[in-house]
Amino acid sequence: MENLKQQWSNFENELDQFEAKHKEYVSKLEEVESMKKKYSQEFIKLKRKFTDIQKTAEELETKKDQKINEIGEPISCDKEKSADQDLNLISEKINEKLHYMRHASDTFPRPNGLYLKIILGGISVSILNNEEKLNYKEEYEKFKLRITMISLILSFLLIFARSYRTLDAAFNFLLVWYYCTLTIRESILVVNGSQIKGWWQAHHFITTVCTAILLIWPDSESYQLFRQQFIWFSFYLSIVQVLQYYYQQGCLYRLRALGEKQDMDTTIEGFQSWMTKGLSFLLPFLFFGYV
Repeated sequence: MENLKQQWSNFENELDQFEAKHKEYVSKLEEVESMKKKYSQEFIKLKRKFTDIQKTAEELETKKDQKINEIGEPISCDKEKSADQDLNLISEKINEKLHYMRHASDTFPRPNGLYLKIILGGISVSILNNEEKLNYKEEYEKFKLRITMISLILSFLLIFARSYRTLDAAFNFLLVWYYCTLTIRESILVVNGSQIKGWWQAHHFITTVCTAILLIWPDSESYQLFRQQFIWFSFYLSIVQVLQYYYQQGCLYRLRALGEKQDMDTTIEGFQSWMTKGLSFLLPFLFFGYV
């Protein structure tokens, strides 16, 4: 009993000390939330002003170029030369501040898109910590690879399956769940600064609908005729996606190291000569898949 009393006494002292720390922690959280709302609204106003100034500078640049084209020679008037120099100076300062505005934008919560509002309601999905953002993006990439590997194994088994209807339903349900989950994860990535294109998201929305149709397609002659081709296609596509994953990961890593891509980017745009390394192996698989 004495031992229990001593343990409780020690615990009570530690808990009292922790309560004071916890109050400080809660107070800091409330302070941060208050500052977040205050400075977020202030930054939105500054962002609008910055956008307006950008547009005005671009319009003046366009007018200047049109005037030079009409005259056919550079502006010679001292007053116009001074205005031209001022415009160039402001344009340079705008470009200097552009990087900061983008960086500052990533530190404030962003509004959810319509799709996320429908799915999740008004819950904010903005991740303000850069390390957590990168972790979420990497988890998205690993999620795609894991499900693709599962799809590869299942489609291979389905090629040789005789009693296939139950396995087909499981495989099609996996595809519906996978693409539906992808649309949500990609929408969250977009909110957090990822440059995922709209057509790529639209492709996954359409694929979700198509796989849902496969899931409810009754076992008929038309389904049996379509099934074998689809299973072979799914098997081959899974192989290509795995190869493409490792190729893109390597390219993205190098582009981020060169400062040409952001940490939240998930795809590659454009082409550089060094990208041919590894592509020569992948290209025949892609070509055959498209054919």
